[in-house]
Amino acid sequence: MTFLAPAPTAPRRPLPGPADPRPARRHVLVSGVSSDAHTWNLVFLQLLLEETGYRVTNLGSCVPDELLIDTCRRLRPDALVISSVNGHGALDGGRVIARLRRCPELRRLFAVIGGKLGVDDAPGVHGPGLLAAGFDAVFEDGRGVEDFRRRLGRAAPAHGIAVPRARTAPEEAS
Repeated sequence: MTFLAPAPTAPRRPLPGPADPRPARRHVLVSGVSSDAHTWNLVFLQLLLEETGYRVTNLGSCVPDELLIDTCRRLRPDALVISSVNGHGALDGGRVIARLRRCPELRRLFAVIGGKLGVDDAPGVHGPGLLAAGFDAVFEDGRGVEDFRRRLGRAAPAHGIAVPRARTAPEEAS
Protein backbone atom coordinates (compact mmCIF):
# COMPACT_ATOMS: atom_id res chain seq x y z
CA MET A 1 0.00 0.00 0.00
CA THR A 2 1.34 3.43 -0.96
CA PHE A 3 0.55 6.54 0.97
CA LEU A 4 0.60 9.90 -0.75
CA ALA A 5 1.58 12.94 1.20
CA PRO A 6 -0.83 15.84 0.99
CA ALA A 7 0.11 18.49 -1.56
CA PRO A 8 1.93 21.39 0.02
CA THR A 9 -0.14 24.52 0.33
CA ALA A 10 1.15 27.90 -0.64
CA PRO A 11 1.61 30.34 2.22
CA ARG A 12 -1.26 32.74 2.51
CA ARG A 13 -0.52 36.34 1.76
CA PRO A 14 -2.76 39.33 2.36
CA LEU A 15 -4.57 40.66 -0.66
CA PRO A 16 -2.95 43.81 -2.01
CA GLY A 17 -4.78 46.92 -1.02
CA PRO A 18 -4.65 49.99 1.19
CA ALA A 19 -3.82 47.93 4.29
CA ASP A 20 -0.97 46.06 2.55
CA PRO A 21 2.25 47.09 4.34
CA ARG A 22 4.51 46.03 1.46
CA PRO A 23 5.66 48.92 -0.74
CA ALA A 24 4.50 48.85 -4.34
CA ARG A 25 7.18 48.05 -6.90
CA ARG A 26 7.69 50.96 -9.21
CA HIS A 27 7.07 50.24 -12.88
CA VAL A 28 9.52 51.37 -15.57
CA LEU A 29 8.89 51.18 -19.31
CA VAL A 30 12.12 50.60 -21.29
CA SER A 31 12.20 51.23 -25.02
CA GLY A 32 14.42 51.81 -28.00
CA VAL A 33 13.68 54.48 -30.59
CA SER A 34 12.03 53.82 -33.94
CA SER A 35 15.23 53.66 -36.00
CA ASP A 36 17.39 51.67 -33.56
CA ALA A 37 17.49 47.87 -33.96
CA HIS A 38 19.92 47.25 -31.09
CA THR A 39 18.58 45.11 -28.25
CA TRP A 40 21.42 44.29 -25.83
CA ASN A 41 21.30 47.81 -24.38
CA LEU A 42 17.61 47.28 -23.61
CA VAL A 43 18.23 43.86 -22.06
CA PHE A 44 21.00 45.36 -19.91
CA LEU A 45 18.71 48.17 -18.73
CA GLN A 46 15.92 45.72 -17.93
CA LEU A 47 18.23 43.51 -15.86
CA LEU A 48 19.79 46.51 -14.11
CA LEU A 49 16.38 47.92 -13.20
CA GLU A 50 14.95 44.57 -12.09
CA GLU A 51 18.03 44.00 -9.92
CA THR A 52 17.35 47.39 -8.33
CA GLY A 53 13.76 46.36 -7.54
CA TYR A 54 11.74 47.87 -10.37
CA ARG A 55 9.06 46.07 -12.35
CA VAL A 56 10.04 46.47 -16.02
CA THR A 57 8.18 46.33 -19.30
CA ASN A 58 10.65 46.18 -22.19
CA LEU A 59 9.14 47.22 -25.54
CA GLY A 60 12.30 46.28 -27.43
CA SER A 61 13.91 47.85 -30.47
CA CYS A 62 12.50 49.76 -33.46
CA VAL A 63 9.47 50.93 -31.47
CA PRO A 64 7.20 53.24 -33.48
CA ASP A 65 6.40 56.52 -31.73
CA GLU A 66 2.67 55.78 -31.64
CA LEU A 67 3.21 52.36 -30.02
CA LEU A 68 5.42 53.91 -27.33
CA ILE A 69 2.88 56.62 -26.55
CA ASP A 70 -0.09 54.22 -26.59
CA THR A 71 1.76 51.84 -24.27
CA CYS A 72 2.51 54.67 -21.83
CA ARG A 73 -1.17 55.61 -21.85
CA ARG A 74 -2.28 52.03 -21.28
CA LEU A 75 0.27 50.92 -18.68
CA ARG A 76 0.77 54.25 -16.86
CA PRO A 77 4.39 53.48 -15.84
CA ASP A 78 6.15 55.45 -13.13
CA ALA A 79 9.03 56.22 -15.50
CA LEU A 80 10.05 55.89 -19.14
CA VAL A 81 13.64 55.00 -20.07
CA ILE A 82 14.65 55.32 -23.72
CA SER A 83 17.98 53.98 -24.94
CA SER A 84 19.72 54.41 -28.27
CA VAL A 85 22.92 52.91 -29.66
CA ASN A 86 22.77 53.81 -33.36
CA GLY A 87 23.51 57.55 -32.98
CA HIS A 88 20.02 58.74 -33.94
CA GLY A 89 18.67 58.94 -30.40
CA ALA A 90 18.62 62.73 -30.32
CA LEU A 91 16.59 62.96 -33.52
CA ASP A 92 14.14 60.13 -32.77
CA GLY A 93 14.01 60.82 -29.03
CA GLY A 94 13.35 64.53 -29.49
CA ARG A 95 10.47 63.78 -31.81
CA VAL A 96 8.83 61.14 -29.59
CA ILE A 97 9.15 63.12 -26.33
CA ALA A 98 7.54 66.18 -27.97
CA ARG A 99 4.61 64.01 -29.06
CA LEU A 100 4.39 62.35 -25.64
CA ARG A 101 4.35 65.69 -23.80
CA ARG A 102 1.40 66.85 -25.93
CA CYS A 103 -0.70 64.12 -24.25
CA PRO A 104 -2.25 65.61 -21.10
CA GLU A 105 -2.10 62.33 -19.18
CA LEU A 106 1.63 61.89 -19.95
CA ARG A 107 2.95 65.42 -19.43
CA ARG A 108 4.27 64.61 -15.98
CA LEU A 109 5.63 61.13 -16.71
CA PHE A 110 9.29 61.02 -15.67
CA ALA A 111 11.21 60.33 -18.89
CA VAL A 112 14.93 59.90 -19.53
CA ILE A 113 17.01 59.09 -22.59
CA GLY A 114 20.53 57.83 -22.87
CA GLY A 115 23.17 56.14 -24.95
CA LYS A 116 24.77 57.19 -28.20
CA LEU A 117 22.50 60.07 -29.07
CA GLY A 118 24.34 61.47 -32.08
CA VAL A 119 26.80 60.48 -34.74
CA ASP A 120 29.15 63.40 -34.09
CA ASP A 121 30.80 61.85 -30.98
CA ALA A 122 30.86 65.22 -29.21
CA PRO A 123 29.80 64.68 -25.56
CA GLY A 124 27.15 66.94 -24.12
CA VAL A 125 25.97 68.33 -27.45
CA HIS A 126 22.49 66.82 -27.46
CA GLY A 127 21.52 67.16 -23.79
CA PRO A 128 20.23 70.75 -23.81
CA GLY A 129 18.00 70.18 -26.84
CA LEU A 130 16.56 66.96 -25.45
CA LEU A 131 15.88 68.58 -22.08
CA ALA A 132 14.14 71.47 -23.84
CA ALA A 133 12.08 68.98 -25.87
CA GLY A 134 10.73 67.43 -22.65
CA PHE A 135 13.10 64.83 -21.17
CA ASP A 136 13.73 65.04 -17.43
CA ALA A 137 17.32 63.80 -17.74
CA VAL A 138 19.77 62.94 -20.51
CA PHE A 139 22.57 60.40 -20.16
CA GLU A 140 24.90 60.75 -23.07
CA ASP A 141 27.36 57.95 -23.99
CA GLY A 142 29.79 57.33 -21.16
CA ARG A 143 27.68 58.59 -18.24
CA GLY A 144 27.79 56.44 -15.11
CA VAL A 145 25.21 53.83 -14.18
CA GLU A 146 25.08 55.08 -10.58
CA ASP A 147 24.08 58.57 -11.72
CA PHE A 148 21.24 56.99 -13.73
CA ARG A 149 20.08 54.87 -10.77
CA ARG A 150 20.20 57.84 -8.41
CA ARG A 151 18.16 60.10 -10.71
CA LEU A 152 15.57 57.42 -11.41
CA GLY A 153 15.27 56.53 -7.73
CA ARG A 154 14.68 60.14 -6.73
CA ALA A 155 12.23 60.96 -9.48
CA ALA A 156 10.01 57.97 -10.23
CA PRO A 157 7.06 57.86 -7.81
CA ALA A 158 5.48 54.59 -6.77
CA HIS A 159 2.30 54.39 -8.86
CA GLY A 160 1.47 58.06 -8.76
CA ILE A 161 2.07 61.30 -10.54
CA ALA A 162 5.33 63.04 -9.88
CA VAL A 163 5.48 66.53 -8.52
CA PRO A 164 6.55 68.91 -11.31
CA ARG A 165 10.28 69.47 -11.28
CA ALA A 166 12.81 71.48 -13.17
CA ARG A 167 14.48 69.55 -15.96
CA THR A 168 18.20 69.32 -15.42
CA ALA A 169 21.18 67.64 -16.93
CA PRO A 170 22.54 64.84 -14.68
CA GLU A 171 25.64 66.75 -13.65
CA GLU A 172 23.48 69.62 -12.41
CA ALA A 173 21.19 67.33 -10.45
CA SER A 174 23.68 66.25 -7.78
